[in-house]
Amino acid sequence: MDVAYLHHTKCIFNPAYSSTHYRPISVLSRVSLFNSRDDKNNVRRSLRRASSSDTLVSGKTSLTVASKKDSEFEEEEDLKSWMHKNGLPPCKVVIKERKAYDSRHPSIHYVAASEDLQAGDTVFSVPNSLVVTLERVLGNETIAELLTTNKLSELACLALYLMYEKKQGKESVWYPYIKELDRQRGRGQLAVESPLLWSESELNYLTGSPVKAEVLERAEGIRKEYNELDTVWFMAGSLFQQYPFDIPTEAFSFEIFKQAFVAVQSCVVHLQKVSLARRFALVPLGPPLLTYRSNCKAMLTAVDGAVQLVVDRPYIAGQSIVVWCGPQPNSKLLINYGFVDEDNSYDRLVVEAALNTEDPQYQDKRLVNVGKERETVLDMLPYMRLGYVSDPSEMQSVLSSQGPVCPVSSCMEHAVLDQLATYFRERLSGYPTTLSEDEAMLADCDIDPKKRVATQLIRCEKKILSRCLQATVDLINQLPDASTSPCPVPYAPLLR
Repeated sequence: MDVAYLHHTKCIFNPAYSSTHYRPISVLSRVSLFNSRDDKNNVRRSLRRASSSDTLVSGKTSLTVASKKDSEFEEEEDLKSWMHKNGLPPCKVVIKERKAYDSRHPSIHYVAASEDLQAGDTVFSVPNSLVVTLERVLGNETIAELLTTNKLSELACLALYLMYEKKQGKESVWYPYIKELDRQRGRGQLAVESPLLWSESELNYLTGSPVKAEVLERAEGIRKEYNELDTVWFMAGSLFQQYPFDIPTEAFSFEIFKQAFVAVQSCVVHLQKVSLARRFALVPLGPPLLTYRSNCKAMLTAVDGAVQLVVDRPYIAGQSIVVWCGPQPNSKLLINYGFVDEDNSYDRLVVEAALNTEDPQYQDKRLVNVGKERETVLDMLPYMRLGYVSDPSEMQSVLSSQGPVCPVSSCMEHAVLDQLATYFRERLSGYPTTLSEDEAMLADCDIDPKKRVATQLIRCEKKILSRCLQATVDLINQLPDASTSPCPVPYAPLLR
């Protein structure tokens, strides 16, 4: 299977298919795998009866949480105040809020400049004692790496940790941070949740887009991770000595886990040049409070003992701070963070092109293409032409040919381009609306927020497909004899 990435007007073809500041969930313990639910329940009851002297991981922490006597103050204390109380140095940002599109939901909080800033300014430096990573959560880098290289992702482990911490309410050291995450509800800058949390009828906003299938596939992957959550219990028995709750799949329903997973997904930061157990981090003051942009160079980076942000542009006081979201297409931005960047230079659609396996010359054509990945990555036409030839002597020549004119046959070239044009037209016809109808919907201020972001995504996809269709038609018009009919071929390449 071969894949072509459509970046705006260009088709790019790619052939071939232990710190004491934290209370960790657990450390390595002498717990074996059990064959029955009764065995697990017996051990769980034993763990609950364990005395404090038997506890492998101390519940003590240096993070400050207001006492019950301070409940009135605690209600007024925001995330940033809590962070300053627990080691955040003076910084150059404030937390502000703006109204959500949907009046039924609370306003969106965001990080803004507290003063005028210049490019190169360090706006905050969050100490590691306020950063949640698997190394911190699990208390052991080895078990952290073991878990995430087995069947559980970093996101699943972090979500499970915060779910147990939330069960402790105001007794949790992370209560102010969890409260902020709950307020944000996994919403992106457009105040929209990831499509992973949309209803079936809301997913229909994405009809015609390949993102709809991606959402369903990702949801199934989350369910598989949910079914593996008890692995944490098996591998880290001390979890239940500090959390007097049931094992994960008994304590939390799938829907609750999915909500937590999506919330963590929307705010996790991928740190560079750190160990595997620290690469995914939850950073208060980071996303979703920071605004993601695809044309930004500023990133949260790990430095000695902290995670800091250095801005890449000037800001005036009160302006929202933006950071780079990585080279992600809009499909990933919507699924991961609930927004679409219409100025995204990394946006793309995927076209799968495969030689027809029923072609008697299938193996010969595959061998011709071996080792040609670099040469064909910038142009999918040579590979398309390869599927049309039947003369072995022509295979090498069509693979090395470039541009709209094929040295073998004008009618064959017309057939290749006609197949591409037909494919793009069919993709466009799969959407229930036209571009002009999309524009009209987006001009409506009262449009449903989820429908708005879905329409933005679909509009971007249609623009890519339309430009690629136009480029293909232009190539047809450049043929020496555009009136030549496409020649028939029994084993044309398959496009998906």
